[in-house]
Amino acid sequence: MQQDALISAPELTRRARVARVLIDSSVPHLDRFFDYEVPPSMAEQAVAGIRVKVPFGHQQLAGFIVEILEDHATTMKLRPLSKIVSEQVLLFPEVLATASEVATRYAGTLWDVVRSAIPARAAKVEKEELTTTAPSLPAGPNQLNHYENGAQALDAWASGEVLRAVATWIPNLQGFWPEFLMDAARPVLERSQRVLIIVPDARDLKILSSYLDQYYGVDSYARLQADDGPTPRYRNFLRAIAGHVQIVIGTRSAALCHLPDLGLMIVWQDADQSHREQRAPYQHSREVALLRSTQAGISLLIASSSRSVEAQRLVGTGWATELKLPRDLLRTHTARVVATTNDFELERDPTLARARIPSLAWREASKALETGPVLVQVARTGFVPAVACQDCRTLARCTRCQGPLHIAGKNSHVACRWCGEQFHDYRCQNCSSPRIRAASVGAERTAEELGLAFPKVSVISSTGAKPIEKIPDKPALVVSTPGVEPLVEAGYAAVLLLDADKMLAHDSLRNAEEVLSRWFTAASLARSQGVVVLTGNPSPAGASLVRYDPAGFAERELAERHDVALPPALRSAVVSGLGAQRFIAALDQATRARVQIHGPTVFDGPPLTHRYVLFFSYADGHEVTSALRHLRSSMSAAKDPVVNIAVDPYDVL
Repeated sequence: MQQDALISAPELTRRARVARVLIDSSVPHLDRFFDYEVPPSMAEQAVAGIRVKVPFGHQQLAGFIVEILEDHATTMKLRPLSKIVSEQVLLFPEVLATASEVATRYAGTLWDVVRSAIPARAAKVEKEELTTTAPSLPAGPNQLNHYENGAQALDAWASGEVLRAVATWIPNLQGFWPEFLMDAARPVLERSQRVLIIVPDARDLKILSSYLDQYYGVDSYARLQADDGPTPRYRNFLRAIAGHVQIVIGTRSAALCHLPDLGLMIVWQDADQSHREQRAPYQHSREVALLRSTQAGISLLIASSSRSVEAQRLVGTGWATELKLPRDLLRTHTARVVATTNDFELERDPTLARARIPSLAWREASKALETGPVLVQVARTGFVPAVACQDCRTLARCTRCQGPLHIAGKNSHVACRWCGEQFHDYRCQNCSSPRIRAASVGAERTAEELGLAFPKVSVISSTGAKPIEKIPDKPALVVSTPGVEPLVEAGYAAVLLLDADKMLAHDSLRNAEEVLSRWFTAASLARSQGVVVLTGNPSPAGASLVRYDPAGFAERELAERHDVALPPALRSAVVSGLGAQRFIAALDQATRARVQIHGPTVFDGPPLTHRYVLFFSYADGHEVTSALRHLRSSMSAAKDPVVNIAVDPYDVL
């Protein structure tokens, strides 16, 4: 109830129709419901789930009614609702319950979770007459029948049984990945239930949309993403929550979209960090789906071309059933993967030196170009993104700001990536040598080198700044950075994975897992008769790619994390900000007994800030995050310095 309400004497207790409201505020100590009296003029319109305006102090705040209390006894003089913004019910009990679980799991505020789930209102859309469209379900064999436990999963989903599964999608078995996801959804759709599919980003959403347009009908689904604009997004949201469509697809914010009679949720490529919300409380759509599946009893499929360590943990604990292709079919339907090293004397062969491709990769690419396109994946964009001294190998730095130096193009001078300062006669700060070399080569330089080595073949460059979605199925060299590889209908004849050592050299707990995911994504674009060539020195990640065994790598990673007590074998939280020291000092003994506290790491200001890393078990997770959430609320009420809490962050180490 409102703290500023006027409290009357007990004998003046009165009964009223009361609306319990979640207000639009991210302030931690206001993270609760507030009671308002429903005026007689709003008696019929005021129901749970609608948008309202309420008085709060000297201002008017937006909010949602979460509950109506009929004939509620109160000793307070409650302020009335100011306005019913819309009579459209948007916040449903099942979504509110899951959002509350998400807020607790991530030590955040409920409003921050709800605002990410419900798009901004477009008033004119509420006046439109929305039509119901049933998808035209394609007939034919279901590829999940080829997977171990696949037939059992399809039977469970067809009968309405709740089953949670983790699947590694194998290319070339029966089409592209959207077909795999829709094969999983088919038994649920045939029961007239609904399916929610969450993909990492707009690129994947466009691919899935194109597939649905072609095989299910352009009006058979609702698409939820911010890039579509507020009006189309709100229209699709209303179509989804009203049950006008059976299929809803979207990016991370769609994970909490209400669907009547939701039978199955699917999360695609859960290792992709685009699934993590960029605003507090930084929830991951995989974890939102897990909580929602448990809370509401909904089936769940986590599918990927690789395997995240978190997904492998679900399989290892028995919480999810594993769907995988038998080894004999795996060998038949995947490209041949071969590894090479960088020990070849490139200077003995000028052609190879220009192409930057080891001997084996050169032969395979030349052979593959006779039948189709070849994909070349490189680590970085740009021409020469890093420069070093030719004599002492010291990385070149700007003398003004100490930023890294690079060469932007073929005719460009050495320049600073940070401040833009150009150096026409740069000398090494360590040995004074004027000679420089490329410390790394980007996509543009690689494309130029390949053009010289293959003068009769067209060279295409696809980067994050200039992505290319699709190319024709004819011989071409496609140089791409990870995540923006163009699609080819028949698949690439060969895939060359360059810069493997540079990718794996990044100092991060998650790096090998992330790099392997990029490799498997690229490898999945090769045709089954094609070849994937991995350069670089031998590594566990490379061995996993050669065996085409992402689950095995994830299992080993998880075992090693258990041995050293690191995420995701444990849960974690990062507490940072001006008040971090005071926050950690204020933790109660019960919470301290459940967590390992590391830190502080001090960041020089002004102002001076601190960062702490907390580790705790899954069994203690609810108690720990609840305590963190409650303490931040208490400190907020006391006007202590604000702290930021990130639970289970990707880059904790």
